[in-house]
Amino acid sequence: MDGTLVTTPHHLPTCDGGQTRRGSTLIEQLWLLVISGIVMSASVVGGARLLDAAAVRTSANDVADLFAIARDQAISTGKRTAVRIDMTEGRLVIHADVDTLMRLELAQLRAVSIQTTRDSMAYAASGLGYGASNLRVIVRRGASSDTITVSRLGRVKR
Repeated sequence: MDGTLVTTPHHLPTCDGGQTRRGSTLIEQLWLLVISGIVMSASVVGGARLLDAAAVRTSANDVADLFAIARDQAISTGKRTAVRIDMTEGRLVIHADVDTLMRLELAQLRAVSIQTTRDSMAYAASGLGYGASNLRVIVRRGASSDTITVSRLGRVKR
Protein backbone atom coordinates (compact mmCIF):
# COMPACT_ATOMS: atom_id res chain seq x y z
CA MET A 1 0.00 0.00 0.00
CA ASP A 2 1.15 3.43 -0.83
CA GLY A 3 -0.72 5.23 1.99
CA THR A 4 -3.91 6.14 0.15
CA LEU A 5 -7.21 5.53 1.83
CA VAL A 6 -9.55 3.27 -0.07
CA THR A 7 -13.25 3.52 0.69
CA THR A 8 -15.96 1.21 -0.45
CA PRO A 9 -19.44 2.48 -1.32
CA HIS A 10 -22.36 1.63 0.94
CA HIS A 11 -24.43 -1.20 -0.37
CA LEU A 12 -27.93 0.11 -1.03
CA PRO A 13 -30.82 -1.87 -2.45
CA THR A 14 -30.72 -1.81 -6.21
CA CYS A 15 -33.37 -1.79 -8.90
CA ASP A 16 -33.12 -3.70 -12.12
CA GLY A 17 -30.00 -2.84 -14.01
CA GLY A 18 -27.82 -2.61 -10.89
CA GLN A 19 -28.37 1.11 -10.24
CA THR A 20 -28.74 2.41 -6.67
CA ARG A 21 -32.35 3.08 -5.64
CA ARG A 22 -32.99 6.47 -4.04
CA GLY A 23 -36.34 7.75 -2.70
CA SER A 24 -39.33 5.99 -1.23
CA THR A 25 -42.08 3.73 -2.39
CA LEU A 26 -45.70 4.67 -2.80
CA ILE A 27 -46.61 2.58 0.27
CA GLU A 28 -44.10 4.48 2.43
CA GLN A 29 -45.49 7.81 1.24
CA LEU A 30 -49.06 6.72 1.98
CA TRP A 31 -48.08 5.71 5.52
CA LEU A 32 -46.50 9.12 6.01
CA LEU A 33 -49.71 10.83 4.87
CA VAL A 34 -51.88 8.69 7.17
CA ILE A 35 -49.72 9.38 10.23
CA SER A 36 -49.46 13.12 9.53
CA GLY A 37 -53.25 13.26 9.00
CA ILE A 38 -53.86 11.68 12.41
CA VAL A 39 -51.48 14.11 14.12
CA MET A 40 -53.03 17.12 12.33
CA SER A 41 -56.60 16.13 13.21
CA ALA A 42 -55.71 15.81 16.89
CA SER A 43 -54.08 19.24 16.88
CA VAL A 44 -57.04 20.88 15.08
CA VAL A 45 -59.53 19.57 17.65
CA GLY A 46 -57.35 20.77 20.53
CA GLY A 47 -56.79 24.11 18.80
CA ALA A 48 -60.53 24.67 18.34
CA ARG A 49 -61.09 24.12 22.06
CA LEU A 50 -58.36 26.64 22.89
CA LEU A 51 -59.89 29.20 20.52
CA ASP A 52 -63.35 28.68 22.06
CA ALA A 53 -61.96 29.10 25.58
CA ALA A 54 -60.06 32.25 24.60
CA ALA A 55 -63.13 33.79 22.93
CA VAL A 56 -65.30 33.04 25.97
CA ARG A 57 -62.75 34.37 28.45
CA THR A 58 -62.21 37.59 26.48
CA SER A 59 -65.95 38.09 25.99
CA ALA A 60 -66.65 37.53 29.69
CA ASN A 61 -64.00 40.12 30.56
CA ASP A 62 -65.65 42.55 28.13
CA VAL A 63 -69.09 41.97 29.68
CA ALA A 64 -67.74 42.54 33.20
CA ASP A 65 -65.97 45.70 32.00
CA LEU A 66 -69.15 46.94 30.33
CA PHE A 67 -71.11 46.66 33.58
CA ALA A 68 -68.29 48.42 35.45
CA ILE A 69 -68.33 51.23 32.87
CA ALA A 70 -72.10 51.61 33.22
CA ARG A 71 -71.82 51.81 37.00
CA ASP A 72 -68.97 54.34 36.82
CA GLN A 73 -70.96 56.40 34.32
CA ALA A 74 -73.97 56.51 36.66
CA ILE A 75 -71.78 57.64 39.57
CA SER A 76 -69.82 60.24 37.58
CA THR A 77 -72.81 61.85 35.83
CA GLY A 78 -75.34 61.45 38.62
CA LYS A 79 -77.85 59.98 36.13
CA ARG A 80 -79.50 56.62 35.94
CA THR A 81 -77.66 54.36 33.50
CA ALA A 82 -78.88 51.05 32.09
CA VAL A 83 -77.35 48.07 30.37
CA ARG A 84 -79.75 46.41 27.94
CA ILE A 85 -79.07 42.89 26.77
CA ASP A 86 -80.32 41.40 23.50
CA MET A 87 -79.72 37.63 23.69
CA THR A 88 -80.86 36.89 20.13
CA GLU A 89 -78.38 39.37 18.62
CA GLY A 90 -75.65 38.79 21.23
CA ARG A 91 -75.53 42.51 21.99
CA LEU A 92 -75.11 44.60 25.16
CA VAL A 93 -75.79 48.36 25.10
CA ILE A 94 -75.24 51.05 27.75
CA HIS A 95 -77.94 53.76 27.77
CA ALA A 96 -78.10 56.98 29.78
CA ASP A 97 -81.39 58.80 29.20
CA VAL A 98 -81.78 58.72 25.40
CA ASP A 99 -78.05 58.49 24.68
CA THR A 100 -76.31 55.27 23.69
CA LEU A 101 -72.93 55.32 25.40
CA MET A 102 -71.44 52.00 24.39
CA ARG A 103 -72.36 48.94 22.34
CA LEU A 104 -70.79 45.49 22.55
CA GLU A 105 -71.58 43.09 19.68
CA LEU A 106 -70.38 39.76 21.08
CA ALA A 107 -72.04 37.49 18.51
CA GLN A 108 -70.47 39.36 15.60
CA LEU A 109 -67.15 40.06 17.29
CA ARG A 110 -66.29 36.63 18.69
CA ALA A 111 -69.11 34.28 17.62
CA VAL A 112 -70.24 33.66 21.21
CA SER A 113 -73.78 33.30 22.46
CA ILE A 114 -75.14 34.89 25.63
CA GLN A 115 -77.94 33.86 27.96
CA THR A 116 -79.23 36.00 30.79
CA THR A 117 -81.72 35.82 33.61
CA ARG A 118 -82.98 39.33 32.83
CA ASP A 119 -82.91 41.64 29.82
CA SER A 120 -81.46 44.72 31.53
CA MET A 121 -79.69 46.15 34.56
CA ALA A 122 -80.06 49.75 35.74
CA TYR A 123 -77.76 51.73 38.00
CA ALA A 124 -78.91 54.65 40.13
CA ALA A 125 -76.79 57.78 40.52
CA SER A 126 -75.27 56.22 43.64
CA GLY A 127 -73.92 53.27 41.61
CA LEU A 128 -76.30 50.82 43.25
CA GLY A 129 -78.64 48.67 41.24
CA TYR A 130 -81.95 50.42 40.62
CA GLY A 131 -85.04 48.27 41.13
CA ALA A 132 -82.94 45.25 40.45
CA SER A 133 -82.53 41.68 41.42
CA ASN A 134 -79.43 39.65 40.70
CA LEU A 135 -78.52 39.25 37.05
CA ARG A 136 -76.57 36.36 35.58
CA VAL A 137 -74.94 36.46 32.12
CA ILE A 138 -73.65 33.21 30.63
CA VAL A 139 -71.21 33.50 27.73
CA ARG A 140 -70.84 30.32 25.66
CA ARG A 141 -69.03 29.08 22.59
CA GLY A 142 -68.58 25.40 21.81
CA ALA A 143 -67.86 23.49 24.99
CA SER A 144 -66.54 26.58 26.85
CA SER A 145 -68.68 28.84 29.01
CA ASP A 146 -68.27 31.48 31.69
CA THR A 147 -70.76 33.14 34.04
CA ILE A 148 -70.84 36.76 35.16
CA THR A 149 -73.09 37.66 38.09
CA VAL A 150 -74.23 41.21 38.81
CA SER A 151 -75.65 41.62 42.31
CA ARG A 152 -78.65 43.80 43.01
CA LEU A 153 -76.21 46.24 44.60
CA GLY A 154 -74.45 46.57 41.25
CA ARG A 155 -71.27 44.64 41.96
CA VAL A 156 -69.88 42.32 39.29
CA LYS A 157 -68.52 38.87 40.14
CA ARG A 158 -66.99 36.22 37.90
